[in-house]
Amino acid sequence: MQNQEIIQIIENLKGRREYEEKKALKLGFTSLYSYFEDKLFKQEEIMEVEKKEIEEIKTNSEFKDKEKKTCSCC
Repeated sequence: MQNQEIIQIIENLKGRREYEEKKALKLGFTSLYSYFEDKLFKQEEIMEVEKKEIEEIKTNSEFKDKEKKTCSCC
């Protein structure tokens, strides 16, 4: 089953299609579809990593806030 999002991206390339095809071939992809599939997969991985980093920062800041409130001088 093909991803409709990838098909839509390929259909909307218009003048950039030839450029993207050359780029895909240069990177070793057999088709434009597989190139965009890989590209979307990498973007999703990056988004997941960023979400994890944001959550980690939030938990660290909450932990620091709790430490600050427990001191006896405040």
